[in-house]
Amino acid sequence: MDERYPPIEPYDHGMLDVGDGNAVYWEACGNPDGKPALVVHGGPGSGYGPNARRFFDPERYRVILFDQRNCGRSTPHAGDPAVDLRHNTTDHLIADMERLRAHLGVDRWLLHGGSWGSTLILAYAQRHPERVSEIVINAVTTTRRFEIDWLYRGVGRFYPEQWDRFLAGAPGTPRDGDVVGAYARLVNDPDPAVRDRAVTDWCAWEDAVVSNETKGATNPYGDRPSTARTAMVRICSHYFAHGAWLAEGQLLRDAHRLAGIPGVLVHGRLDLGGPLDTAWQLHAAWPDSELIVVEEAGHLGTDETRRLVVAALDRFAAG
Repeated sequence: MDERYPPIEPYDHGMLDVGDGNAVYWEACGNPDGKPALVVHGGPGSGYGPNARRFFDPERYRVILFDQRNCGRSTPHAGDPAVDLRHNTTDHLIADMERLRAHLGVDRWLLHGGSWGSTLILAYAQRHPERVSEIVINAVTTTRRFEIDWLYRGVGRFYPEQWDRFLAGAPGTPRDGDVVGAYARLVNDPDPAVRDRAVTDWCAWEDAVVSNETKGATNPYGDRPSTARTAMVRICSHYFAHGAWLAEGQLLRDAHRLAGIPGVLVHGRLDLGGPLDTAWQLHAAWPDSELIVVEEAGHLGTDETRRLVVAALDRFAAG
């Protein structure tokens, strides 16, 4: 049973100039005088959906959502192959979050998100711990190169046929080669047919990784509109080809900077794309965190995952 709050609409929204010719879309919903919370979406490059608003009690939270650079309603949009992503890095996104906080007059806010969003949350919180009141994360990732290699190669041992097709989509790449870097080049190829094929092949692989959760009934990546798919794959491959511009293991190494920030980590034991060991290692390095393992859940989560996230947010609202 879905225990999220009913759908709500924003009471305010805008476009924030963040420099380099970029504008970031943001919106606020819930109670304007409530506890500030920021939703940090995954991807990278996915944008956020309206259901992200529903995890928060609208009477107690001032919920702020934003589309990260070049995706969702932010401009320019990476669905346009002419858009240069050189000004889209983890440091740029951290700066955008700080600029948005100052623009909205927020002193400290709770951070909530999952998957890539958890990486960005941790990077921001370690850079600006004084601005973070609590953290609630589902589907924990830290975007180590180790994790990237697992997602785009290692997990292929569970889906060897699909992974062989993914590798074949990057001709000339050896089995132990840089398949993510190859796709990062293909999605920026001058030939639109090459770009489109790379986007399709990338999304097919992403759908394969979660197919045990969806049972093949839906393709959460491949079923997106064409422009959104292109933006997501361009931005994903851009970030992952560069290790998200983070030193290997940086977010675990610097977890001590989160001292004093209460956190809840909700992770599915059956998450093939982001195995549980990363959440376990983060929890061990961050004593103020609580790790909740959802036995039957994968990367996309279940109703139980969502119930636990809502319960954590309700608890922090009361605090």
